[in-house]
Amino acid sequence: MKYVLALDQGTTSSRAILFDKQGAIHAVGQREFPQIYPAPGHVEHDPADIWSSQMGALDDALANAPDVLPGDITAIGITHQRETTLLWDRRTGEPVANALVWQDRRTAAICDRLNAGGYAPLFAAKTGLVIDPYFSGTKLQWMLDNLPGVRERAERGELCFGTVDSFLVWKLGGGARHVTDVSNASRTLLFNIHTGAWDDELLALLQIPRAILPEVASSSETYTAVGAGHPLAGVPIAGIAGDQQAALFGQTCFAPGMAKNTYGTGCFLLLHTGTTAKVSANKLLTAVAWRIGDVTEYALEGSVFIGGAVVQWLRDGLGIIKTSSEIETLAATVPDNGGVYMVPAFTGLGTPHWDPYARGTIVGITRGTTAGHLARAALEAIAYQSYDVLTAMEKDAGIRLTELRVDGGASRNDGLMQFQADLLGVPVVRPRVVETTALGAACLAGLAVGFWANREEIARHWQIERIFTPGRPRGEMDALHENWQRAVGRSRDWVAP
Repeated sequence: MKYVLALDQGTTSSRAILFDKQGAIHAVGQREFPQIYPAPGHVEHDPADIWSSQMGALDDALANAPDVLPGDITAIGITHQRETTLLWDRRTGEPVANALVWQDRRTAAICDRLNAGGYAPLFAAKTGLVIDPYFSGTKLQWMLDNLPGVRERAERGELCFGTVDSFLVWKLGGGARHVTDVSNASRTLLFNIHTGAWDDELLALLQIPRAILPEVASSSETYTAVGAGHPLAGVPIAGIAGDQQAALFGQTCFAPGMAKNTYGTGCFLLLHTGTTAKVSANKLLTAVAWRIGDVTEYALEGSVFIGGAVVQWLRDGLGIIKTSSEIETLAATVPDNGGVYMVPAFTGLGTPHWDPYARGTIVGITRGTTAGHLARAALEAIAYQSYDVLTAMEKDAGIRLTELRVDGGASRNDGLMQFQADLLGVPVVRPRVVETTALGAACLAGLAVGFWANREEIARHWQIERIFTPGRPRGEMDALHENWQRAVGRSRDWVAP
């Protein structure tokens, strides 16, 4: 057995990556799939697109590795966009509707009622989360209440609820097991992170029938095997983690105090806090990082809803670039942002604001503003949002980070990474393999089947590609950030509840 296969089902594309024993990439397959926007603030995916793009990416990865036989693959790990919510028929496996994507804000009114009812402390104490449309629980409640006949079918046990991991395991395994891991269960508003089980009180508040919930397993164990009729039939599926927890693992942030930031569709900064579920005083989330064996480890998390997606908007919405990779060149055509600040609150603001009614804002435009200024403002917005999260995180943890490990597609942008280092005032460390989300899933699967002996062996393979060192004066960066905060104020509470 020479390789572990990671299936990385993201918000805008699905990838499949083969990793060798040294944690190096051997082959990659990737396919984008459509985004569905039925109304402002609503975001959906067709589950058929999720499945077909993921299987297409798997086929492409195998085609790009003609030297690899199915017998060379020891295990499969799965990672994915976390809170995206699906319902499917337990007998046929057919979805009952489009998936509601983690970015979808249609349940803001449900969240408002829960908050007004005084339930925020209860949910925070049990789940480590804030009451926000981001999470799966209110999305699931909305589907049960608004899709004809669905609640009745759910209460009869005819349907399965799951995030994308559960859906993929169900499909790959031929319906043999309805399962999720603890990291994903902890993002639903339905799971008690202290008891490690679905919580009856929270299920009752959201009117969720227990019969539709998946079994909760650890993040590294053999769940089932790929079913008959597939080229990889019999290969064990042995690792599951939400994308950000998988990236934390792939960055080998195994010790308390280590942190990473993933620059994907959104930006997600996680700080390992050990075996203690640390309560945040600054609107961060308490996340289950992973459970291996009987040991559960935790992290503090800050969530930025629109990170790299702002670059896609410049490409697809405004048409000022043809490919996402052109953003760095365009931004470099101007020496600074020209006083332009962009707040990409397209689906509201996440940490530390948690404002579902904020909307995207561009301020400071003059007759001299160019496409280059918009490009630079977009990239800087990614860094500003991450800085705000890190500031809250340091207050909660009572520590000052000495470095930030980065990954994800936008981490390849040298200009963005340098600006991030200047803003944070600490080195930004980019590893040789930036596909750490997929790598983390592969490592969790590999550990379960003995492909890697332990975490120490995995950590030995992690290598630095480049370190970005802060270079601009602190006063200059503070002044820029103050203007950014003024721009954020303009975007707040834009949509009436």
